[in-house]
Amino acid sequence: MTFFQITPIARRLIGALTLSVVAVLPATFVPATASAAEAARSVKLQVNGMVCAFCAQGIEKRLKALPAAGPIFIDLRNKVVAIEQRPGQTLDAERVATEVRESGYEVVATEAVAATVAQIRTETRAANPGR
Repeated sequence: MTFFQITPIARRLIGALTLSVVAVLPATFVPATASAAEAARSVKLQVNGMVCAFCAQGIEKRLKALPAAGPIFIDLRNKVVAIEQRPGQTLDAERVATEVRESGYEVVATEAVAATVAQIRTETRAANPGR
């Protein structure tokens, strides 16, 4: 037997260990081979210049016109705009940022995230419990 040969017993043990590891992985595990675009579910933006409900309404109207647009969340106080993609669709983060810029606002940061809009809303409100 050479150094690189694996005995039948070792082969079965490796197989059993592999199955054990896979069984304990969380259901939401995204393999490292998946690209960031595949894992992204929403686009989250930091936007300056939003001061009133009219501002939010204008941004929301433009974003709803996007073919892949799902739920939208806008928080004026924290300067957050988040949009979730529809199931089976893909949002282009740069296109979303362009729509917000063309609405007349400054996009400070753009981030593709795996969270839903509901999760982003909860996180944003939890960060500012005084609201």
